[in-house]
Amino acid sequence: MKYFLHMEWIYNAWPWYVGGPLVALIMLALIYLGKSFGFSSNFRTMCAMAGAGKSCSFFDFDWRTQRWNLLFLLGSIVGGYVSVHYLSDNQVPAISTETIAQLKSMNFESAGATFVPTEIYGDMSLSNVLLLIVGGLLIGFGTRYAGGCTSGHAISGLSDLQLPSLIAVIGFFIGGLLMVHGLFPLIF
Repeated sequence: MKYFLHMEWIYNAWPWYVGGPLVALIMLALIYLGKSFGFSSNFRTMCAMAGAGKSCSFFDFDWRTQRWNLLFLLGSIVGGYVSVHYLSDNQVPAISTETIAQLKSMNFESAGATFVPTEIYGDMSLSNVLLLIVGGLLIGFGTRYAGGCTSGHAISGLSDLQLPSLIAVIGFFIGGLLMVHGLFPLIF
C-alpha cells in the first residue's frame, strides 16, 4: 500500500505536454521500425491466424509480423481493466451543465451522474442490443472501408503524412458531427 501512495500521479489525468510528446516518441519509433499503428488491423491478423488466408486472399499474409500489435491490443484490454478496477475511484467524467441539460432533454436522465448512459448500457433490452450490434457492424464496415480505424489514420497515418489518412480523418469528423447533430436526436 505504501508503494501506491507514491503513485498519486497515475490517478490523475496527465497534461498535454506529457502525453503529446509520449505519443510523438512512440510514433517516431514505429516509423523508424517500419510499423504502423491501428487496432482494426488486429482483426485481420486474428483471421489470418485462424487460417482465413486459405479461402480469402485478403487474409493471406504473414501474420507473425503483426504479433506486436496483438500484444498492444491485449495490453490495452488488461490495462483498461486494471485502471478501472484498481487505479480509479469510479469517477464520472466532468461534462458541462449545458451538455447535461441537452442530454436530459433527450431522456438521458443519467447524464452527468454515470460514466456511461445507463439508458443504453444498463438495460439490455432487445432494442438496445440490436442498436449496439448494428452500431458495431457499421463501425467495423466503416473501418475496413476506410482502410483503418481512427487511431490508425489519425495517429499513424497522419504521422506518415499519408493523404488518404488525412481524407479519412476529415471524413471521421464529418461523420461524427452528422451523427451527433443529425441522426442521434432522431434515434433518441
